[in-house]
Amino acid sequence: MQSIAGALAAARQAIPIAEARLLLRHVLGANAAWLEAHRDDALARADAEAFAALVERRAAGEPVAYLLGFREFYGREFSVTPDVLIPRPETELLVEIGKEKLGSGDTVSLLDLGTGSGCVAITLALEIPRARIAGADFSPAALAVARANATLLGADVAFVESDWFERFAGQRFDCIVGNPPYVAAGDPHLAEGDLRFEPPHALHCGSDGLDAIRRIVAAAPIHLAPGGWLFLEHGYDQAAALRELLAAAGFGDIEQHRDLAGIVRVSGGRWPA
Repeated sequence: MQSIAGALAAARQAIPIAEARLLLRHVLGANAAWLEAHRDDALARADAEAFAALVERRAAGEPVAYLLGFREFYGREFSVTPDVLIPRPETELLVEIGKEKLGSGDTVSLLDLGTGSGCVAITLALEIPRARIAGADFSPAALAVARANATLLGADVAFVESDWFERFAGQRFDCIVGNPPYVAAGDPHLAEGDLRFEPPHALHCGSDGLDAIRRIVAAAPIHLAPGGWLFLEHGYDQAAALRELLAAAGFGDIEQHRDLAGIVRVSGGRWPA
């Protein structure tokens, strides 16, 4: 019978050891300290088989987040499935900006477009309990994940099945944020890494990746309260295009924010009061 140390040694021939430890911890329901303290323990046959299956799937490229069924975002664990994008650190910028813009005022509202797992909307609802938060996605499967996350984390968010603003006629918000698809169709990155397994409709949009962003920027003004803000995540090479789109649509006080890698990742502006 194989030991825990032996199983990890075998797995590291196919995947990084850090990932192997995460997968084995998941199978055993153990933390890192327990795993280290029990390296010489025998691994039950069922656990060894489950671990080997996960290692094989990871070696084939399947994202660790999908194998584990969750990903941390802003200090909280969110359930994820192949129906939603995997939450990424750079998207936490939308949370920081939303908190800043909604920091004052007794009654504030925010709409999260393309909510996916609900990580942005739910985090903002938990960080700003007084805020009225809505999350929109056209995918019923994604909304099922988002609603489950909201229930698990105790967040009050109104999730709506909607093609961008379609189901929000007559509604206005103090802030609108979104992480729309922004990769150009045919971009070689779509055939690499985790992107191969994530939902295509949430990744790419149009020949230059800006089709969804154009729609959102054009329609946002009638859904913003006077002085309201719009902020969108975008690609590493789209900052100049976003600034032009926002200015042409009539937004002022345009801001562009850099992620931890120093790349301009979120752009937005204020609708005139």
